[in-house]
Amino acid sequence: MRIGVIGTGRIGTIHANTLSRHRDVGSLILTDANPSRAQELAQRLGETAAPGMDEIFRWGVDAVVITTATSAHAELIGRSARSGLPVFCEKPIALDLPGTLQAIAEVETAGTILQMGFQRRFDAGYAGAREAVRSGRLGRLHTVRALTSDQAPPPAAWLPLSGGLYRDTLIHDFDMLRWVTGREVVDVYAAGSDAGPVMFREAGDVDTAAVVLTLEDGTLATATATRLNGAGYDVRMELAGELDQVVVGLDDRTPIASTEPTGPPAADKPWTGFLERFGPAYEAELNAFVEVVRGERANPCDGREALQALRISEACELSRRERRPVALGELPGGTATAAL
Repeated sequence: MRIGVIGTGRIGTIHANTLSRHRDVGSLILTDANPSRAQELAQRLGETAAPGMDEIFRWGVDAVVITTATSAHAELIGRSARSGLPVFCEKPIALDLPGTLQAIAEVETAGTILQMGFQRRFDAGYAGAREAVRSGRLGRLHTVRALTSDQAPPPAAWLPLSGGLYRDTLIHDFDMLRWVTGREVVDVYAAGSDAGPVMFREAGDVDTAAVVLTLEDGTLATATATRLNGAGYDVRMELAGELDQVVVGLDDRTPIASTEPTGPPAADKPWTGFLERFGPAYEAELNAFVEVVRGERANPCDGREALQALRISEACELSRRERRPVALGELPGGTATAAL
């Protein structure tokens, strides 16, 4: 199998490394907006660098992996679909719903594959939480608490391109809320704070956010995020039911300290970022993509699944701006059902 990787930045490099050593991948063609970066990575991996995106499609590949800036995702998904090629794409499909819906329509019209990169679906902790919910171990689920806290903010130049904290960061928590519980979100109420560094205000973004979400069965959920968690990278999900409760992301590297005299000690080596925390999950999702392309398994996260996470993010942004609850029914594209 020959795979084209478009984008060789931080995550593209990780994906290229995974694919280059995969037993079912014969070769890679790498390209990037910065050709020298793609060339350097290709030399290191013993793969081929292409001077531009056009060569990916002209030289012939069996599948495409898209890890470019978000603004290019939808166009490249459409081009790949029209070329009959399966695609793995980092989230999101686009930074707006019209662009997302158009890209999904192209994939569905062409009858090709689009697998989206929501790596937490391949994390052992989230998989365990999903099993706990689905098995009935927790009883009736009444409360879910999700959080994502970055240790340090991204570069200021990235913020205007990111889509904002809800679309860039909390979208993962929204995807997990649907995937773990098997329930859809029906409404949200979101707030955000830009009281941190001035670069967030200049970008029209917030550095900290909180959301209250109601699921279709009445379960209440909260989701919080911040770019400024100096203690370390903290990603957790707590699920409480009438019979039991569980937590994802609580281990000896969770950057939290107890104030109780008999509480656990602070982590000696707290998580520093998402690439470290979710390294095995990133590898597993690419392995799954190869299996999907080979027809050995079903698509674990298609475009419609990614669309629903984006709709929740869009509803949160609207709620924050207008300071009101927003029903998901106000937004287009509400046709999927959370995976049971």
